Order: sequence, then C-alpha cells, then structure tokens
Amino acid sequence: MEHPDLDALRFCAAALDAGQAVMLVTVVSTWGSSPRPEGSVMAIRADGAVTGSVSGGCIEDDLVHQVLEHGIRWQQPELVTYGISADEAHRFGLPCGGTLQLLLEPLHAASGIHTLLALTNQQKLVARMVDLQSGQVTLRDAVAGEKLVMDKHCLTTIWGPGWRLLIIGAGTMSRFLATVATGMGYQVFVCDPREEYRHQWDLPQVQLLTGMPDDEVLALQPDQRTAIVALTHDPKLDDLALMEALQSPAFYVGAIGSRKNNQKRRERLVEFGVTAEQLARLFGPVGMYIGSKTPPEIAISILAEMTAVKNGVVESVQWNTGAHKAQTQSKL
Repeated sequence: MEHPDLDALRFCAAALDAGQAVMLVTVVSTWGSSPRPEGSVMAIRADGAVTGSVSGGCIEDDLVHQVLEHGIRWQQPELVTYGISADEAHRFGLPCGGTLQLLLEPLHAASGIHTLLALTNQQKLVARMVDLQSGQVTLRDAVAGEKLVMDKHCLTTIWGPGWRLLIIGAGTMSRFLATVATGMGYQVFVCDPREEYRHQWDLPQVQLLTGMPDDEVLALQPDQRTAIVALTHDPKLDDLALMEALQSPAFYVGAIGSRKNNQKRRERLVEFGVTAEQLARLFGPVGMYIGSKTPPEIAISILAEMTAVKNGVVESVQWNTGAHKAQTQSKL
C-alpha cells in the first residue's frame, strides 16, 4: 500500500519518463474549513489522467477540464485560489467559508522528481524548495517537525517518513497495523527477537528489527513524531519496550491487553521505576473503542486512536479510560 502523495510522485516520474506533460498541484494554504490539509498533492497528466487529491473532487474536475481544453499551458508555477466567494465555494463543493490556494507546477527533467523518489525510498526526510518565479527546484535534508512553508519567493514542502511507528511483536495483528500505517505515511519498524514469529515476515516497506525491545527503542531515539505500540502479550518483551518508550518524547505509547492485564502491567512498570507522570501517558488497553474484535479491526482502532492523538483530539485521550474501551479487549 502506497502513501497517496508518494504515489502521485511515482505517477509524475512515469509520465516524465514517457515524455508526457504532467503537472503537480499542491495545496499551499487553506482558510476556514478545507477537505484536504496543506501539503496535499495531486498530479494531472496532459491526457487528463489524475492521481492524488486536493479537494472532495470538484476542484480536481475543474483542473482536469482546463487541462483537456487547453493542455498544460503553464510554463512556470502559478498560484490559484478556489472558494473566495460563496457561489464559488458552493460550485466546487467546499465547506462553508472554505478556501484553497493551490500551486500549479508544470514538471520537467530538472524538477527533481526522480531524485526525490530515490531519497524517500531510502527512508530519508527531504525538503523540496520550488522558486515561485523560475520554477527552479532545490532538494535538501529536512528534520523531523518541519512543515510546509511558503513566502513570496519559495514554496518548501516536506517529503518522506516524517512520522514513525515502532511495533513490538511480529504477529498477525502487527502485520495489519504495519500495512495500514505504511499507507498512512508512517515509516514502520517491527521488533521481535523471537525467530519463530519473524521468519515469515515479508512486508518490504517495513524494517524488521531483531534485538531486544528496550535496546531497539533506545536505538530508534523516539521523538515527538514517533509512536510505539507493544503487541506481544509477553511482559518480558512488552514491559521492556514500554519502560523506555514512556521515558521518551514519543507522542503515543500503547500496549494491548485487557483492563485487568493493563493494571498488572502498570504495577510492574512502577516497580521498574516508571513515574506516575510517565505512566499516565500509556494508552492501555490500546485502541479507540469501535467494537473491534478481529486483528484487522483492532489494528484500525489503534490507528484511529494514534491519529486522534497526533491531531490533538483531546476526546480520544479521555476515552482511553472508558468502560466501553475495556470491554473491547476483555478477551485478548
């Protein structure tokens, strides 16, 4: 499963290789409600083929119509705005008061698309800077936490695995969690020192780690864009990882298990020297309540909770201790 923005880059690279005109469209700013956040992209080929999304569909339709009518006529990057008036917002299906500003960028051999893809394939975080006057592109290393920036002269977008997920355990649920998280743009690591669990692990975009969980957490150096989820049910593995994870800046730390097992885990972690403040950061039982029972459903509930925390939705954190949630994994 590919992250849609990287899929758009691959679409652009293939078009350039085939000698076809192609344009990259980037959401550079929004006002009011917006269907897609800043940094979202779509690619349009000269024949109208599209990959990616910048709205609910109506703006894409308008851009495709323009390309089919007039071709990719742009020679340099151009900023366009949709949704200034109520009539235009209604026409393009934008939410009430929503406005999008887009950069339309015709691509060519010097646009750096192939190099950017190669770097992201190496799991590198890259800043792509586009001169708004000339269209000249510069690539440089980015650091975690950097975001899209645009001024009068340049648009800087960030590409690559800005968010990371470390999963402890290479079981069935980990496979589902890793697959979907990869599609959401996470750089995913799976740690399991048990050979019997990892010998059939075959997800090419997931890095398999074989050391002890606490060592692998320390080696990863978790930051505020890192999530760590323990899924082995084995205290010897999960507790070691959680002990280090809760002392890190990781934005999300979770562990599977029933409410009863979670309480026992918390008692053990206190004995290991984990403070009450650190322990309060633990999401356990892990996952948002959605009535999940099967491994794929529980994986979705975990990612729903991670996403809510990442996006600052406080309600999801409060839900963590609810009775409904305890029922979700009472049999796990």
